[in-house]
Amino acid sequence: MPAVKAAKPNEIFAREEWAALTRVSRWHGLWLTVHAWLMVALVTGGTALLWQWHWLAGLLATPFAILLIGGRQLGLSILMHEGAHGLLHPKRKTNNFLGQWLTGSATGSDLHSYRAYHLTHHRYTQQSEDPDLGLSAAFPTSRASLRRKITRDLTGQTFLKQRSNQFAVAWKGLKAMLSGASDASPPAKRDTSAGTPLNRNGAAGVAAPVIDLEGAKHTTRTVGRFLLIQLAVLLVSLATLGIIPFLIWIVALATTFQLILRIRNIAEHACTTTGGDDPFSHARTTKANMLMRMTLAPYWVNYHSEHHLFMGVPCYNLPKAHDLLIAKGYGPRMTIANSYAEVLRTVTQPVAA
Repeated sequence: MPAVKAAKPNEIFAREEWAALTRVSRWHGLWLTVHAWLMVALVTGGTALLWQWHWLAGLLATPFAILLIGGRQLGLSILMHEGAHGLLHPKRKTNNFLGQWLTGSATGSDLHSYRAYHLTHHRYTQQSEDPDLGLSAAFPTSRASLRRKITRDLTGQTFLKQRSNQFAVAWKGLKAMLSGASDASPPAKRDTSAGTPLNRNGAAGVAAPVIDLEGAKHTTRTVGRFLLIQLAVLLVSLATLGIIPFLIWIVALATTFQLILRIRNIAEHACTTTGGDDPFSHARTTKANMLMRMTLAPYWVNYHSEHHLFMGVPCYNLPKAHDLLIAKGYGPRMTIANSYAEVLRTVTQPVAA
């Protein structure tokens, strides 16, 4: 199918407005990366101190800490996504280092593989070639089905299924590295799936195939970076406040992060009127209060319609882009939900005939 139609910024914004919206700061992306890890340290460390003060205080605080850390792990993934678009830093090497090592590796993603398939998602949003189509095609669904998905996420079943797939591919790649094995001929097309099983929360992501040995080796390196980050978190935890901060981090990664990632994915495209003709219909923007911004919508990820319209706008400028679009009268053409609760109600009811 042909690529979806793109918005034309010069027909919407004044030149000065567009220049301001697309300016990539040398410091803002760095600060957001530091902010994400600082929040991880404060929440996990604060909870560990509560455990030291009184076991009951620690016990009561831990579920909230796991929820907040899951949201910050999504935040790290969102910052990797910014890096995939070249928006974390104007210098490419700095941008890629931030997106690969300090954000993406924390949750087991690979910046370069993610970039390859994610740009395809933008080009063919909600069409058959869209690699993310599986995330929204199943909706609307029943409330019972959604409850089963939530249960799988919060009990760690989704995490275990995804990780076992990724680690199995990594083991294949490691054996190839140790034996010196390589493919007899280059692949017919670029492998855009290596290292991406954890980027997609759905059937396609869980079973994302790696089409050659080089792709498997790439996944091995992705898993290696992931394990190094986990080791770093563990060592810092043990060197400061004991095992509790690390346990909160890893439990969140296996539970609340999975659920938050799923809800975010649902909110972005499920049950929208997405089509190829109107760029304003390609995604949904969801209004978010402070609690939602701390969990489901860190770093302005809820402005997804604006992101699809103008993927060269850094995340910290998306609220301004939204305000300008509303002021210029484009709001009625956009899909805007008042809350994530509204989105979940929308995707668990039959579509009107």
